[in-house]
This record gives sequence, structure tokens and C-alpha cells, in this order.
Amino acid sequence: MDVPADLTMGERIEWLRRRRGMSRPVLAGLCGRGPDWLKKIESGERELRDHRLILRLACVLGLTDLGVLTGAGAGEVLQPVSPALHHESIPGIWAAVKKRNHSAVRPAEAPDVAALRARVDAAWRLWHGSRFNRSEVGALLADLIGDGEVAVRVLDGPERREAYAVLATIYHLVQQHIAYIAPAELVWVVADRGMSSAQYADTPEALAGAAWCYGNALRETADGDEALAVVIDAADAMRPHLDDLGEDARGLYGALHLHAAITHAKSGHDGDAWAHWQRGDATAKSLPAGYLHPWTVFGRTNVDIHAVSVAADLRRAGTALEYADRIDPETMPSMERQSRLWTESARSHVQRGEHTAALHLMKRAVTVGPEAVRFTPAARGVIAELWRTTRGPLRNDVVQLAENVGIVD
Repeated sequence: MDVPADLTMGERIEWLRRRRGMSRPVLAGLCGRGPDWLKKIESGERELRDHRLILRLACVLGLTDLGVLTGAGAGEVLQPVSPALHHESIPGIWAAVKKRNHSAVRPAEAPDVAALRARVDAAWRLWHGSRFNRSEVGALLADLIGDGEVAVRVLDGPERREAYAVLATIYHLVQQHIAYIAPAELVWVVADRGMSSAQYADTPEALAGAAWCYGNALRETADGDEALAVVIDAADAMRPHLDDLGEDARGLYGALHLHAAITHAKSGHDGDAWAHWQRGDATAKSLPAGYLHPWTVFGRTNVDIHAVSVAADLRRAGTALEYADRIDPETMPSMERQSRLWTESARSHVQRGEHTAALHLMKRAVTVGPEAVRFTPAARGVIAELWRTTRGPLRNDVVQLAENVGIVD
């Protein structure tokens, strides 16, 4: 596409938008933003630094070469982060979600809720413990959905409430798995099923976990204000009862505040972000040493990893790297969270123009969690930025990394 060579990135976006006959509100809406935001980008009043948004713009504009949008590094085919990266598990999950309660056949024996919970707990451990968590957990989810839905349909009384609590956790795991790889309608059906199951279970832990997951869905669709309302309301409802709640419920309370911290940081709200992080930090300190929530992995190390993320989102690269230097990755059993630590550290080095360090850390992120990198926009965004800006002797290594995670063909 013959975009004039002397245009800025904002001018290129406007040129490409007009070339496709798209209005500003339409393009902005497809990126989860408002027309005023896009107007400032196109006019140069605001610099576009978020590479997830750059990739989303490229996807919406139908580009496969990011250089057409940025004006740099043209000639290599870049695969933008689309709202639904392909994964082989999605058709089976869709089928299980659609089937739900349609079957009138009752099982010969009543479902064993304890056994179902044990299977779900094992799946969560696999999610955090496997380098290939999407593939390995994805193969389990359709059966878990089906068995969980049968349990809530045929059981009664307290057993049914317990089954709903387990089903909520199943849908939370499904939501983690399908993030960034499923159509938006599946994401929202799963998020809603998780919330409604938690409401039927009606326990503080179930409701807090559902709020945490529902907030994730809202934040990833660029509805930060509503995400904050959901998680903060849930945390406020728990706060008067913390002394009477068990460790895992208190761990979820801390996870809600870490969620709010990240959401505020993504909007540039420095004071609010650190205030919520400090509440999460205080919660971790109130729990036993070595405590780890079984599926949010809330605990001391995860709080510190979130400090790196908060600082990176606020573009405080030095602060982010100071926090990262204090973390012993071996104290975090989740491969996905270890990969996130290296990714956030790499993102901070990119902000400082330190490409050698960023490349080294992204290679570590891929070694620890290759699927966490391949299917996470933040990680793909770091590699895309390295691909866009790195020249000289590191160029071949960056291109090889981009090829290995499916960003460059």
C-alpha cells in the first residue's frame, strides 16, 4: 500500500482510515476507545505508545505489515493481535457451552461433587504449572463444563450450592484459557456463567472470585471504569467480614485490590493504583508466610510482580525494575506468572531504550511460558516493539524471536 512516506504515525492512521471509508467513531469503537482519543492520535496531540492498541489498529485496518502503520520496518509480515487468535480448543468449548442443560437424560449415579472439585483443582494446578498451559488445560475444559452443568442440574440442597461453587470455578478457568483466543461473544457468555453460578453458590469466596474474573473481562474490552466498579464493590462488601473469613477468601480480597491497582495504572491514575496495591500488599502480609491462593496465585511474590506491572503501566521503568530485582522467581510456582515477570521487566527496559536487556528477558519469558507469550497481547506487544525498532547486530535475534512466537511469518 503506497502510504506517503513523510506521514507521522497519526497521519498514517488517518490516511488508512479514510482510504477504507471508515469514520473516526467506527475505527475508535472497534479498538475499544472513543472518537476524541483517535482524533488526538491522528492530529499528533497524543502519542500512541500502547503497542497492544497499535496491534489492534493494524488488525482492524486489515494490515499484515505493521510497517505500513508505523512507517518503520516495512517488508516483514506481522501478525497483529486480533480479538481472537486461533486455538484448537475453542470449537469444543463452544460446543460444551451451547449444550449446557439441554439434555434431559439424568446420570445413573448422582455426581460426586468432591471428585469434580478435585479435577478442577488439578486443572488449575496444570494451568499454572505447565509451560504449555493453553494446550494441556484446553483439552480438559469441555468435559469439565459438561460434568459441572450436570451436577447443578441433578443435585439438590447444600450439595447443589457446592456444585455451583465448583461450576463457577470451572468457568473462571475457562475464562482464563479463552482470553485473547476466543470470539467476544464466547468470552461474555463464559464470564456471565461464572458470575451467575457464583451467585447461586452465594458464598463470599465464590462471589469475590466471580467479581475478579468478570472484572478481567471488562478490562480486556476497554471498560476500565466498569471493571473498577465491579472489583471495588466486591472488595468493599468483604472488608467488614475479613476477620471471620478463611485464608482463601482473604486471598481473593487481596487479588481484587491488585486487579484495581492494574486497572488504575492502565488509565494513568498513579495515586489510586498504588493505594490499591498497598491494600493488596497489606493483605499478603496478614496471611501466613508462603501462602498462595490456589488459582489467582495471590501471595507475596504475586503482589511484588504486580508492583512491576503497575510501575510499567505508569511508565515508571526505573521503579518497575527496582521491584523486579527484589523478586526471586523460584518462589512463584506459576509458569504463567514467571513469564509475566520477565515480560513486564522487558517492557520496562524497552521504555528505557535498552533493547539488549529486553531481548534477553523476552527469551526467558518464552522459555518459561511459550504459550503465555504467544497468546498474551502484552508479551506480543513487547516483541512487536523490538521488531519495529531494533537494528544492528540484534536484528536477526529479534526476527527469530518474533517468528518463534508467531508474530512474523
